Amino acid sequence: MLPRHQDPIAAIATAPGRGAVGIVRLSGRGLATLMPALLGRSLRPRHAHYGPFLAADGTALDHGLALWFPAPHSYTGEDVLELQAHGGPVLLQLLLARCLQAAQETDPASGRPRLPGLRLAQPGEFTERAFLNGKLDLAQAEAVADLIDASTEAAARSASRSLSGAFSQAVQTLRDDLVQLRMLVEATLDFPEEDIDFLQQSDAAGQLQRLQARLDEVLARTRQGALLREGMQVVIAGQPNAGKSSLLNALAGAELAIVTPIAGTTRDVVQQTIQIEGVPLHIIDTAGLRDGAAVDEVERIGIERAWQRIEAADAVLFVHDLTRAADLGYRQADAAIRERLSSRLPPRVPVLDIWNKADAVEATALPSGADDLPLSAHTGMGLPALRERLLHTVGWSGHTPEGLFSARQRHVDALNRVRAHLQAAQAQLDSPAPALELLAEELRLGHEALGTITGAFGADDLLGVIFSRFCIGK
Repeated sequence: MLPRHQDPIAAIATAPGRGAVGIVRLSGRGLATLMPALLGRSLRPRHAHYGPFLAADGTALDHGLALWFPAPHSYTGEDVLELQAHGGPVLLQLLLARCLQAAQETDPASGRPRLPGLRLAQPGEFTERAFLNGKLDLAQAEAVADLIDASTEAAARSASRSLSGAFSQAVQTLRDDLVQLRMLVEATLDFPEEDIDFLQQSDAAGQLQRLQARLDEVLARTRQGALLREGMQVVIAGQPNAGKSSLLNALAGAELAIVTPIAGTTRDVVQQTIQIEGVPLHIIDTAGLRDGAAVDEVERIGIERAWQRIEAADAVLFVHDLTRAADLGYRQADAAIRERLSSRLPPRVPVLDIWNKADAVEATALPSGADDLPLSAHTGMGLPALRERLLHTVGWSGHTPEGLFSARQRHVDALNRVRAHLQAAQAQLDSPAPALELLAEELRLGHEALGTITGAFGADDLLGVIFSRFCIGK
């Protein structure tokens, strides 16, 4: 632990703004010395006490509940004092300032300041201390932030599962199996006379294959969890007046973008987050793309921004206008834009061809290709099929929230590294003359990659990045 982790800390733990209740939280050693100055009495552990919160002159700043959690039976694993007052922002600031002031006042019994090291907490420092003191592992600590930030019911449920330790347990099971396999390989290295026969008799190859199968299962659930937490960026693109803004409005179920018959109505980016089966999709409407030069400077800037969003997308909906499909010039412009999309997008980013205004043409004019999706943003025809296609495109497999745990892209990346190391280990084990040192090294690297998920192996800079994104009082 760094020296700053030894300091007692204080912060407002509730969200900014007015509310019925607000909480000032303190954590660290020596907090009991503040009780006489702040509350005029000592507190019974883990019981709520109603009474005044005292100013320096002994008058009451407010009346509320005080709770005392002696270490190690607290959220942070340290002594924790929580003051639950009325939720006015000015009052909470006064109460926080009073805590810091009381820490500097002289204790009549000792003649020294009561708690001279008390300072304001940094973002996420309470949860960081819970991690450092072994109350939570790193995956659980991240789940705290995910639960706070959850934008859908499914995301909240999956974050709650991760906070309860479901994800950590899955990772721990993988680590236990990997440790067992490493032990076999290391024993073979320590006793070379056993040679490869020892690994064969212990079914090391079978253990490695079963470990990879379990890893693939966890990885699939982790990808789904990351999708549920972070959502996907879906950009609507196409020529002017193809119905992109109408499609955004239809998907969102609200009139978010201005829709007119005038080409080029949308000049800037319009974004809305929608939910499909609990999966958040960030739908982005962009300015119409032209094959030639923009009409004016404003439209040129809008098109540049459109391409910026397209290149950062996880999926693109390329909207075609069926009422202009017979126009040779329109088809040529569409083809040129489609080719440009293919050249500027990474291969992993799918482009869905959406044929809009299907209600305005004959049924015989509707495209019938497997990758073509006709719809009408005006009537809603084809929207259910589009929603289903979107979920399939972004990789959603329809897991129920009860079967998922909240995960982040770093977890997916870590598991992919583990997978690569296990595949390299498999290649060594399958070779006619396996290099046991290389096999042991691949297993060790896979073990370390697994450890970064829960914090068994993790650099201080990684911890700093994670906890700096928390709110101050958490």
